[in-house]
Amino acid sequence: METEDSSSENGLLHRKQALYSSLDSCFVIQKEMYRGQQYSQIYFARLHLMRTLLYSLLPNWKPHIQVCTVIGLEEGKECIIVGTLYKHMKLKPSILEEYSKERSATPLVRPHNFMHPDDHLILEDESGRIKVCGDVLLPSVYVTGVVVALHGKETGTGDFWVEDVMEGGLPHQIERPIKSGEDKYVIFVSGLDIGSSTSNPLKFQLLVDHITGHLGDKKEQSIAAKIVRVIIAGNSVEIPRGLLNGQNLGSKDQFTLFEPIKELDIQLTQIAAGIPVDIMPGPNDPANFSLPQQPLHRCLFPSSSAYNTFSLLGTSGQNIDDLEKYSDANDKLEFLERTLRWRHVAPTAPNTLGCYPFTDRDPFFVETCPHVYFVGNQEKYETRLIKGAEGQIVRLICIPRFSETGVAVVLNLRNLDCHALSFGTEFS
Repeated sequence: METEDSSSENGLLHRKQALYSSLDSCFVIQKEMYRGQQYSQIYFARLHLMRTLLYSLLPNWKPHIQVCTVIGLEEGKECIIVGTLYKHMKLKPSILEEYSKERSATPLVRPHNFMHPDDHLILEDESGRIKVCGDVLLPSVYVTGVVVALHGKETGTGDFWVEDVMEGGLPHQIERPIKSGEDKYVIFVSGLDIGSSTSNPLKFQLLVDHITGHLGDKKEQSIAAKIVRVIIAGNSVEIPRGLLNGQNLGSKDQFTLFEPIKELDIQLTQIAAGIPVDIMPGPNDPANFSLPQQPLHRCLFPSSSAYNTFSLLGTSGQNIDDLEKYSDANDKLEFLERTLRWRHVAPTAPNTLGCYPFTDRDPFFVETCPHVYFVGNQEKYETRLIKGAEGQIVRLICIPRFSETGVAVVLNLRNLDCHALSFGTEFS
């Protein structure tokens, strides 16, 4: 994001601007056609990308150790193998098991996390698969779909004892193209959930008024004038799912179904009239469910889409929520950091996270290191600045659900400083 200068004349505040180039074209499904292909091809594409990367890193890691395939392992001989991890989980949901449980008198329990002490990891390449063991590669940390290089040796029991592990690590990072030293802000908000019981229209209106400069004194308005972009990160509306039963809807039900979208369009029109807006679909929005989620259709926003400041893109939150079900971490930010070091935004797709069966590429592979990595629809606001071995600096951000917390997130493009912006509706 490259910034432009703007000035104030005759005491009037002029909004700052920032040049913006969308890089989401790799996630758009255009010429792809589903011909009954299986998901093995996206795993092959991922393994090819990551193996090429890991092989290039081996000379600086363990140049004296031979690289071999799973089928070429010899008992007791030290070597390096590169492959895709598969996590065998005792509690992982199975449609057959769920069917049998539903037919029994035992109630079906859905745990928040499916980890179990008996979970173990298996490494797989084109030649075969082998169970891995040792204290270095912890099953609690890794998930199915992660590609790694392992140093170790085959044991007498046919397992691979891991002595060291190498991940892809943070990729190369381009220099931030910020030309001026001015403060310029991006607002992140997610989980508006318009139409739900937790949504408070007044809170959202206060946020809109702050962004557009209609709230606060001259000082507050001067800060609002430095907001250059608004990003809405998923779950903007909540549609009554009971109405979507395959039957024709009456006029009253049609109104109920469309009312949250209409209200969102009205609010977005106020913002888009003066500032660029990106709206990302979430799992509850009227968009396709599988990743990468395609842009919300412009016909849903007849008023706000009339502005060229209104852009549509990407996905929001599902990748980290899925990692939380199948692995363990100290906080959500640790999950974000892992996906960067694994060089893959959604490693659990397509195993436990729905995604399109790409045949010749894996769009979730991280080629360049971002400066800001955010995830929407989380329980609370969290942020951390991480640094890579080559000097990469990444701002990690968890954006809370606005309908429940009334919290948006403000990012300063100049120095990547970040803080929460809270809106309440209680008056004394």
